[in-house]
Amino acid sequence: MSDRVPRLYDEAKIYVKGGDGGNGAVAFRREKFVPRGGPAGGNGGKGGDVYLIVDPHLNTLLPFRKKVHFKAERGEHGKGKNQHGRSGRDLYIPVPPGTLVYDAETGELLADLTEPGQKVLVARGGRGGRGNAAFKSSVRQAPRIAEKGEPGEERWLRLELKLIADVGIVGVPNAGKSTLLARVSNARPKIADYPFTTLQPNLGLVEVDGRDFVMADIPGLIEGAHTGTGLGHQFLRHVERCRVLIHLLNGESPDPVGDFEAINQELALFNPSLAEKPQLVVFNKMDLPHVRERWPDVKKALEERGVQDPMAISAATGEGVQEMLRRVVQMLARAPEPVTVQPAPARVWRLEEDEDAFTVERDEETGVWVVRGKRIERIARMTNWDYYDAIMRFQRILDRMGITEALEKAGVQEGDTVRIGDVELVWSSEEVPA
Repeated sequence: MSDRVPRLYDEAKIYVKGGDGGNGAVAFRREKFVPRGGPAGGNGGKGGDVYLIVDPHLNTLLPFRKKVHFKAERGEHGKGKNQHGRSGRDLYIPVPPGTLVYDAETGELLADLTEPGQKVLVARGGRGGRGNAAFKSSVRQAPRIAEKGEPGEERWLRLELKLIADVGIVGVPNAGKSTLLARVSNARPKIADYPFTTLQPNLGLVEVDGRDFVMADIPGLIEGAHTGTGLGHQFLRHVERCRVLIHLLNGESPDPVGDFEAINQELALFNPSLAEKPQLVVFNKMDLPHVRERWPDVKKALEERGVQDPMAISAATGEGVQEMLRRVVQMLARAPEPVTVQPAPARVWRLEEDEDAFTVERDEETGVWVVRGKRIERIARMTNWDYYDAIMRFQRILDRMGITEALEKAGVQEGDTVRIGDVELVWSSEEVPA
């Protein structure tokens, strides 16, 4: 048997990028009876946005094992005759219910996706560049200027899955959790008589006397699980959303009561609220004669530790299972609704900031002046440096925003290199025509 640690596909890291905006066009009317046709370059289309959307048919993040990079469609370029480019199609990435979305760089929680169809915007598409028709004015009748499309936003996301189940079955490895789930639901988990058969939590729909609920078997917990031993963190995470726990004891264990105390300790150490969840303690494997014989002593020991009305069943034969399910239904009726993690309100995916703010500093190693600022970097990316008019417009923007003055005060000299975003310019003190 391989000694590789098995992977549990309830975590993933993915890259998302909004579509780039289409470029604006430089064009002029060329019609027979319009001898001095004006500018007619259309705007580029907006790039598509990227969304995560809940697909109720998914219950794992396994699809992200093979596909990690996601990019929305870019906007079409503008054309002559004032034809605007088509906007890029939005990209919807399906994720299972119970997915928590984090910014991989900052660790900020962006969304807690629990309901089918729920979606969250994770990367905006770039704005389309304006064509030269948009720059026509009373003093500039034939502008030869157009903007490039704005690049789409990009980021790395960390996805974390917490299964959404009403009832979770917990216990040591080989307690019979998968056998019980298969007995009472439509789930068909892999079952074998050795520890850690279940490496991926399984979900099943259970129906009892006209009532239904979702049940999950949580892979076997071991001592030290709260510290991440084995796959402890991944397994324990799935317990957090469950409203009621079935604590299944292995009737063949040398010390089932000791197992009970150890698992409860692991739950409490991982998250104290887990120890407060309603819990039904169930002794399994009553179909085995030696297990049936020890049940009275185990029951007495559990009651001495404060456990109310422990039950005994055989998941293999179904003995006592229906009575257990009816108890679970009663407990669900009294249990509080699960708490959804609420991210910060409104546009949590991007911190608000002053778009006109900028900084000027000199890289001492290279001697390059570096200008940083949200708006000026965006304008630099969207400027089409092939057109003289566009270059002059950019210089006027530097003047209006106060960047020219700030650079001069900082000591910029003729011929120095100035970097703004990905663009490097050679500084000139020549006057720019209005």
